[in-house]
Amino acid sequence: MGKSIREIMTSNPSTVQADATVGDAARVMRDDDTGIVPIVENERLVATITDRDIAVRVVAEGRDAESSVREIASSDLVTIDPQQELDEALRLMAQHQVRRLPVVEEDGRLVGIIAQADVARESDDARTGELVEEISQP
Repeated sequence: MGKSIREIMTSNPSTVQADATVGDAARVMRDDDTGIVPIVENERLVATITDRDIAVRVVAEGRDAESSVREIASSDLVTIDPQQELDEALRLMAQHQVRRLPVVEEDGRLVGIIAQADVARESDDARTGELVEEISQP
């Protein structure tokens, strides 16, 4: 049996509330050295904001850092359950071409993040290479 997501995910990631600003999210990214910040309401995941969202939807469009995260966040989310195995994370990342997956309990409560870097640490080199290639397809 493979490793479960719970065993390899980053637990209890820093989050922002839905009324936070893009600047707030960027500071969390800086302080935690991460490229994603989950947006929560009552501990339930409602959206995510990534460094790419900020670059493309704020900086490139000349928007203000005081804009609400809700205005630019991704709410069409691909998530994974902490009981799933690593192979399922690999499949979802490749299928949806994402580098990070929020880890969410059945009730919607955010418990972690699994990133491409976590996969690289736990998977063999060939499988990691395949994942990177699949995620990077145009």
